[in-house]
Amino acid sequence: MTDSSVRLALTGGPEATDRLRATRETAPDDVPVVPVGSTGVPALEPLALVTRDSRTAIHTNADAETCERLAREFHDGRPMLHAYAVVEHQPRTGQFPTPDDGPLAVGRRRVLDSCGWTRVDEFDPELRPSLPGDPEVTLDHAARVGLLGRGRGDIARDRPVAGVWETARDASGDPVVVVNANEADAAVAGDELLLTSAPAEVLAGAFAVAGVVDAEDVVVYVGENDALAADRTARAAGALAPADVTVQVASGPGTFTAGEPTMALEALEGADRIEARRRPPGPATWGLYGRPTVVHTPRTLTQFVALLREPDAFDPDAGDPGTRLVTATPRGPGGDAVGPPATVELPTDAPVGRALAALDGTREPDWAVVGGRFGGLTRDLDVPAGAPALRAADCGTAGAVEPFTDACLLAAVGRRAAFAREANCGRCVPCREGSKQLHDGLREVYDGDHDEAGLRELLRTMGETSLCAFGREAGRPTRTALDRFAGTVRAHADGDCPAGECFDDAPDEGAEGPGGVWA
Repeated sequence: MTDSSVRLALTGGPEATDRLRATRETAPDDVPVVPVGSTGVPALEPLALVTRDSRTAIHTNADAETCERLAREFHDGRPMLHAYAVVEHQPRTGQFPTPDDGPLAVGRRRVLDSCGWTRVDEFDPELRPSLPGDPEVTLDHAARVGLLGRGRGDIARDRPVAGVWETARDASGDPVVVVNANEADAAVAGDELLLTSAPAEVLAGAFAVAGVVDAEDVVVYVGENDALAADRTARAAGALAPADVTVQVASGPGTFTAGEPTMALEALEGADRIEARRRPPGPATWGLYGRPTVVHTPRTLTQFVALLREPDAFDPDAGDPGTRLVTATPRGPGGDAVGPPATVELPTDAPVGRALAALDGTREPDWAVVGGRFGGLTRDLDVPAGAPALRAADCGTAGAVEPFTDACLLAAVGRRAAFAREANCGRCVPCREGSKQLHDGLREVYDGDHDEAGLRELLRTMGETSLCAFGREAGRPTRTALDRFAGTVRAHADGDCPAGECFDDAPDEGAEGPGGVWA
């Protein structure tokens, strides 16, 4: 990257591609125009970043006409006028020049430092991320600080990654590293953001892990609709992969269940029916084609890269060292998004609610779901973003906070129970049958004769005996609603929806129950 250029932050789609093409066609020949990925704050995008030496002007919501004008002004050497922000920085920096305030200033951009800044159409092998080459050094760094896996698609989710690597390294067979980027929860955008905006960083982490476990194969799994992520990752792999590592970018079902680590392997193997696998006793028993397998999300791999670059920045005494990516999505009646999401990076000791500061103009929420599809309902957003604190607060660690306003929380719980009933893989009885009974039990609330004790026992059984995290966590929205919003549940049993969302939508006049809200 030259010291001076015009960058366009493109989030995909034909309009973004057309904008890039039009700007390049109209820009003077000596004006380099390059595409970069999203910053994580799409409300401000498309971004046009005009850099001259050590100053960058950030222009938000830049249409084609604005981009073309900026290219001409850049060529003419005119001042950086009418910008959202102008940031001073080191020449030839590899980090996004963060403004002092606004959505882009929320949190700490360590893992996200190249998102929205590094070009994503070409990858110079000379710019391959520099990391320690000794596998024992990389393993020692992760073990010393106790780095945890991130995201529900990670085989070491909220557990130390070093132990997983040692097990795979010591197992018989040819190890393989799988990058599981098939999140498929619209409320959790961290993995997609990293793979489309910083694929070189994700792959650098995968190559480092491959060195630790002595693997020669890296497989990147993306959802079948994630063409942009697949294309950019393949380009990066072609330019940056070490000579002794083969990278395959594979697409599979972009479903929520297929994002579970072992079901992702089922999808990669082309199974007709994708079901969760029993994991003990070793990675070869559940691994890809019977091989010792390590499955990590892009969030885990980029966190590992950050650790290798700045080992002293990770506190080994922290319960969850490093940072966490959190996607905030404002929601209203019916659970619909009422504004664009924002993905920010928070220190693990920072309140998870801080992510809401990146949602420009969002009202104070009535309540929130923390932790993704099967997150916990809460009014308390002062819980730290680290995994131990979130689990202690009975919230999920998937990397999402959804603030709700003017919406019925029981209807939201019902929709998530309905999803569990329809989307589970069907392999284990506690999840398959339990999700049906959970859905029916919630409908009985509207009849005024629900069995709360029986419902709680069902939730306990699902949580303790289901085969995978889908069934173990599917009851969390209901459990936290019963624990923290008992008054709202009782109101529905008495025929009243405090938010005015449920009974008005009953299918027939005078009908009881949730009707079209979540039935």
